[in-house]
Amino acid sequence: MAAIRHTLQREVFETDYERLLAFVQVTKALKKKKPSFLCIVVSKESPITVKIYQVKKTEKSNFKKKRNWPITMIQSVDGKSTSYDNTEFDLYFDKVYKWSAINAQERQSFIIVLWKQCCHYLKEKPEFKNFPPEWVAGDLGMPVENQTNLNEQVDPGEVEDYQALTEKEEQDLIQLMEDCGFTVSNAEAFMETLAKDLSILDGENIQSVLASEQRVSSLMGHLDVAIAEVERVENQLNAYDEIICHVRNTMEKMEEKNRLIEVANKNNQKLLTELEKVILELELDSKHQVALVDADLTTAQGLKEAINAGKALQAVMNAEIHPALIQLSAVQEQKKRFDKWKSKFSQIISRHLNNLFIHLGNDPGEQTGTLGRELNLPKHSSLHKELNNYTELMHWIKAMDRKAYHALTKVYTSALGKLYDRDIKYFLEEAKRNISLQAGVMGGSREDVSNKSKSQNSTSALLGIEREQWSESDPGERARFNQIFEKVLSQLEPVCLSEQQFCINFFQLDILSPTTRNTQTTLDTVSRDLKLEEPSVPLPNHRVERQMNEEVRKMMADIFGCIEQELMTFISYYEKIDNIYCLYILVRLTQHVMSAQDAGSFLSKSFGSVLVQVKRNYDKFMQTQLQSILDCRGSRKSKCGIIPFVSNFEVFAKTTEHIFKDTARRADLDKWYVRLVGAMFESIPVIASDHLKTPAEVVKMENFHHLYALLSQLKISVLDNQRKEAKVKYNEALRAYVTRYFGRPLEKLNLFFDGVQAKVGQGVKESEISYQMAFSKQELRKVIKEYPAKEVKRGLDHLYRKVEKHLCEEENLLQVVWRAMQEEFIQQYKYIEDLIQRCYPGAMIALEFSIEDILSFFSEIARSH
Repeated sequence: MAAIRHTLQREVFETDYERLLAFVQVTKALKKKKPSFLCIVVSKESPITVKIYQVKKTEKSNFKKKRNWPITMIQSVDGKSTSYDNTEFDLYFDKVYKWSAINAQERQSFIIVLWKQCCHYLKEKPEFKNFPPEWVAGDLGMPVENQTNLNEQVDPGEVEDYQALTEKEEQDLIQLMEDCGFTVSNAEAFMETLAKDLSILDGENIQSVLASEQRVSSLMGHLDVAIAEVERVENQLNAYDEIICHVRNTMEKMEEKNRLIEVANKNNQKLLTELEKVILELELDSKHQVALVDADLTTAQGLKEAINAGKALQAVMNAEIHPALIQLSAVQEQKKRFDKWKSKFSQIISRHLNNLFIHLGNDPGEQTGTLGRELNLPKHSSLHKELNNYTELMHWIKAMDRKAYHALTKVYTSALGKLYDRDIKYFLEEAKRNISLQAGVMGGSREDVSNKSKSQNSTSALLGIEREQWSESDPGERARFNQIFEKVLSQLEPVCLSEQQFCINFFQLDILSPTTRNTQTTLDTVSRDLKLEEPSVPLPNHRVERQMNEEVRKMMADIFGCIEQELMTFISYYEKIDNIYCLYILVRLTQHVMSAQDAGSFLSKSFGSVLVQVKRNYDKFMQTQLQSILDCRGSRKSKCGIIPFVSNFEVFAKTTEHIFKDTARRADLDKWYVRLVGAMFESIPVIASDHLKTPAEVVKMENFHHLYALLSQLKISVLDNQRKEAKVKYNEALRAYVTRYFGRPLEKLNLFFDGVQAKVGQGVKESEISYQMAFSKQELRKVIKEYPAKEVKRGLDHLYRKVEKHLCEEENLLQVVWRAMQEEFIQQYKYIEDLIQRCYPGAMIALEFSIEDILSFFSEIARSH
């Protein structure tokens, strides 16, 4: 420790004239870093300063100062624990520095020295907490075993370090030793010489003191005179100081007065500037005053002057004036004049625009649909163009007179609502006439169109009823309806969007008013309660946008309130004629709703409401089709044939596939496809079991075969599983029919060999069967003789006639069934032949006909019919 102390003093602090008092080797708490030294150092020169240095060892094994803190910066010292063995402590400077000492004894020595220095140099000692009491008290009370080390390190302030000789001292010592060269070998002689010289010097000093006594007395007299003179000068200076203090007080009072005068001048200048500003900002040109009172809005020049006058009035009523100045009587009088001009100007604008709105409500539009022209919804761009000249005046009315603004808004929506109501009704009537006229009712009037709808057969094209009962429908008329309905929707969109955009611009619907008051200007005195009711905190952007959209939709609803009702009337008209129209309407409306430029616009919302109703009608139509399948009972003729919903599904599917091709509503159609075909799978077995004349197997076989072929032809991906299921059910029905009606044509032979199989099952060997009396060779030959080839052919012919009576001609399944029966007969023949060979080997017994004969029988019978 002494070596480290000496090294630190020599390498680090000696060059800066500083002395090391204590040190401790530490690391940062909770961090694995190289250790460093915290050193308490005092300066050797005045003014005396005490610092704490952090010294680190460099890679070249040299010591280097890293940072330092004056002892005056210490706020507190925390020892973490009062235990002697604890090594952690915190120093609080500008921030907390957490340290962990390598040695607990070094930590103790460092803390005690730090406490001493703080007590010695600081008026307000920092807080030392969580230390043993004896460390931070006047009586250290250290353990005995620690005294020795502490004397070495703690008390360096009382024992000075070794100091080197100065150059002059070194030269004097060398000279002395040269004069006494024998001292190297005779120290006692050297000491005697030094003592003799010292006594001589003492004697000379005493004589010098005695000789200077008179001079000392003279010096003391002069000092007394000097002291008296100094007292006189001090008294004179005190007098001067009193005079100067009086002058200083006087000057301070004068400076205060000058400062107050300067402040008053500045305030007067500011007041004058503010008053000039108020007068300038509240001044309204005389030409504007005339224009406000007697505005001519019928001419372009008069309209321009009125707009400029309105802007000028709005500007002066919103002048940036200090709230305190508004209470001035002159300002209040001027405000009354402004309010008078504002009321008069607002009345002129309101009266003119009110009359203009009512007049323009009778605008015929640019185009009107007639028999000789293409179907078009009239547009009113000329009306908008004329009103655009008054846009700035309407904005002025909104800002300056909210009551008049709302009144004008109601007049406009009422007038334009009647106009568009007339146009839309006429437009949809023309659309009906165009559909009917293109369908062949040439030269007809509206009454003819109405009579056509009444004369239409309202019987729906239901899957569960016979095709003959369907109402007559023209695919071309459906296509024309689809085309014209698309045109109706396409014509409505630009007209509504154009009117919406005009209303947004003209009535300034895209800007929210900051208050609900009739007029809000800077000259209006706002009470404290009103300020509380109308906070200045801005609304979030999404709420502002939502509120603006609601205002736009509300105005559009007042103008185009008839759209939704008229569209539903138009749609209902054609749904009564043919329910299939609801599919076209659903697809077209969905396309327009999905492709809308502004999903939040009034028209999109209206189309959406109509779409919801149309979707309900579509689901109702599909539910009716589903119920017709479940209610169907099939034909009561001798042959059931193809059930109506199976045969009708082809037409239905082709129509719907054409309508829903590549549309967003494909998923809705696929969902109903699955339900409808599922209902068919449920209804076919029920109808088959209820039919009294046609076998159930035939009904299922023919209908599932037809359904399988139809689904294979349509290639509807969502019905792929149903197609496979239809094939399975068709094959099952075919096998069931063949099993039931073909049976076993060689019945006695089959019974004979059933007995043989029973004996074999009881343990009799197949080679010994012929020894059984009931199953002897003679008995077998007797049974075989009962089935000659001619008799077998006659039985097959009778069977063919029966199958022909069961099957319908539309499906052409007779040859399929006949071939399945042929395969069944051959299989039974092979079974009997195999048993004869196994049970009667070598008996030369065989049936009277061969497989070739069977194939010939089946072929001849099929050709003969």
